[in-house]
Amino acid sequence: MTAEDEWLQVESLDLEGQGVAHDTQGKVVFVDGALPGEQVRVRVTKRKNSWERAEVVERRHESSQRVVPRCAWFGHCGGCRMQHLHVSAQVAVKQRALEDALWHLGKVRPERVLRPIEGPAWGYRYRARLSVRWVAKKGTVLVGFHERQSSYVADMRSCEVLPPHLSALLLPLRELIGAMAQRDRLPQIEVAVGDTVTALVLRHLEPLGADDLARLRAFAAAHRVQWWLQPKGPDSVHPLDDDGPALAYTLPEYGIAMPFRPTDFTQVNHQVNTTLVSRALRLLEPGPGERVIDWFCGLGNFTLPLATRCREVLGLEGSESLVQRSRENAARNGLDAKTSFAARNLFELTPDDLSAFGSADRWLVDPPREGAFALAKALADLHGAPRAGWAPPQRIVYVSCNPATLARDAGLLVHQAGYRCTAAGAVNMFPHTAHVESIAVFDRA
Repeated sequence: MTAEDEWLQVESLDLEGQGVAHDTQGKVVFVDGALPGEQVRVRVTKRKNSWERAEVVERRHESSQRVVPRCAWFGHCGGCRMQHLHVSAQVAVKQRALEDALWHLGKVRPERVLRPIEGPAWGYRYRARLSVRWVAKKGTVLVGFHERQSSYVADMRSCEVLPPHLSALLLPLRELIGAMAQRDRLPQIEVAVGDTVTALVLRHLEPLGADDLARLRAFAAAHRVQWWLQPKGPDSVHPLDDDGPALAYTLPEYGIAMPFRPTDFTQVNHQVNTTLVSRALRLLEPGPGERVIDWFCGLGNFTLPLATRCREVLGLEGSESLVQRSRENAARNGLDAKTSFAARNLFELTPDDLSAFGSADRWLVDPPREGAFALAKALADLHGAPRAGWAPPQRIVYVSCNPATLARDAGLLVHQAGYRCTAAGAVNMFPHTAHVESIAVFDRA
């Protein structure tokens, strides 16, 4: 048990942004708000057999990387965990987390460490889900992120990682919801920002009356936003009015516009996404006569740029409706002749499936947090038992939002499928959070 008068030496930072130390008995202590190199006295807030969680009581030998958090609600709001650490040091922590995961989980070391992809540190979050709570005892509405390690909504008046115009809407949204008849039946607002349009998706558990709809329309006109309504699940989302401009983002390097619905998956950080797409295509190096497969293609974020650089791209996704949206995006951008799409369960792929999709010179893999285990396993099985007429890709570029599943899949690719990990690097898609995105390159050995 850590004594209150004991000074702990903080050794590292974990992926939750907590300092990691050991007490005199060798027990791991996770210290909220502490940074590597600091010495701290703590108050233990949670005890387990093998670890403790604590908060700082006193600090000495302050880290040179410590900065004053920009947000007034830091430490209370759970949206950011690392604002007290200089942003360049945050990137270094994420790069180390990626390399540690690759080695400890996959026994893989990249031959080359890529320069991290970075972008704006503030005002970058173009997608967010804001919780809404009517607090009857206080006679007020709260709109924002949850408190740290709590189900309560933080009483926040601004947000430094949201674009300024969205941050400025937090208080007007509180006033709007507080005036609505259904104020206690409106649990969340999703926000999505395109190049020219900001959309707000209101989840409502009961039908909205005419007066509430009129309030929404007046708010939209005053603040130049679009309202969408969600009475049930994600498929029920629809615009309040149909006469507004379409929500879209662009990839200027490729002359591509990507329309999307506010509940579609798109990257929260459009500036970093633009750089990520360019980096991925440069690393993949598709030739004009080559065929590429884009696994987990989504709306075509990588598929359509790839189609401007190679002969043919096959985009694969798990949802037929999403595949249809990808086809529409390809047609809008004049790329339907060079693209094809198919819906498959990409978490249950077999060697027969890979053979049926045909050979491709290169693969782009961009899975969700669960990773691409079935794909890597099927590729490893085909390496052990090759099929006549089918050849594996010479290069794979893997874009990951979870270093643990990337490391697991990398272990399969390197140790069982005949590939080398020739490069890997971090992508700081979510500054000030512990979320680690990354990109890795695998070449045939």
